Amino acid sequence: MEISDQIMYEASFNKDSSFEGIFWMAVKTTGIFCRPTCTARKPKFENVEFFSNTKDPILKGYRPCKVCKPLENPDVTPEHIKKLLQEIAEDPSLKLKDYDLVKRGLEPVTVRRWFLKHHGITFHTFQRMSKLNTAFKKLQQGESVTEVAFETGYGSLSGFNESFKNIFGVSPKNNRIEKIIDLKRIETMLGTMIACADENGICLLEFSDRKALPTELKSISKDLNANIVQGENPHFITLEKELSEYFEGRRTAFTVPLSPVGTSFQKQVWDILQAIPYGTTRSYQDQADILGNPKSVRAVANANGFNKISIIIPCHRVIGSNGQLTGYGGGIWRKQKLLELEKAILF
Repeated sequence: MEISDQIMYEASFNKDSSFEGIFWMAVKTTGIFCRPTCTARKPKFENVEFFSNTKDPILKGYRPCKVCKPLENPDVTPEHIKKLLQEIAEDPSLKLKDYDLVKRGLEPVTVRRWFLKHHGITFHTFQRMSKLNTAFKKLQQGESVTEVAFETGYGSLSGFNESFKNIFGVSPKNNRIEKIIDLKRIETMLGTMIACADENGICLLEFSDRKALPTELKSISKDLNANIVQGENPHFITLEKELSEYFEGRRTAFTVPLSPVGTSFQKQVWDILQAIPYGTTRSYQDQADILGNPKSVRAVANANGFNKISIIIPCHRVIGSNGQLTGYGGGIWRKQKLLELEKAILF
């Protein structure tokens, strides 16, 4: 699908984030190029030109804008943060303080800001939640409260009980009536994704910048009567492996178990989505026809919008009846990139 210069100019003027990755706008009068969401003052239409990648404007002599930094992916997890996350995953009993971060060459304030921005909590709160996630699972497996408290690094039983109740709303002794959903960040070539899983499989996979993500997390927590806590899950191992293979063009179908949360009608629609062959597309009308109710186009489109497991339940393969790309929670540019990836591998 070709996008006109006028559409790209308007998208840039409106700072439309759904066009991120689709184009970059270069300004002839200043010699710089920007991403669509740049906050710098917008030039006149006759003074700009557009590119579908960052290589071409550089070869043409344009410099990357210092305001929007078009060569960077602002959502990627930095290496030093990845190492911290790995340390915590391997040893949940760790209690890293600001002094420990400084010894690792990290600025505590910078680490705090990153976790607040991407997780909504501080680094130290993240550590406590990861520790309690591990404790929750040990208790579910039958270990005693006292054993778990000291195995996970708590110095006193009372401190463990208080922390546990603050996170889960119940005391450790009553935890078996509760349920936990694990959450993890996963890096992909199209940006960071947030994955959630319970014991049955993946129940959410979304790009971290999707506006509806907080609402989806609350919905899953409520529907499953569960707490969502940062933590590892066996299903994440399979998911990360298969996602990596998919983006490398070495996988056309997923085997990771799914545990979708939705109404019976929505699950019917999602089953139809999963039946769309790799590298092909269907319209909402096609979906409604397969469902056996040709007039349910709007309901089908609505159900697609409530799909919380991106890529694996491939709502990106649904386009308008006129062949145009329609809305996509992860952004139209990602939808286009996913379809281009699949067609390139298929043909």
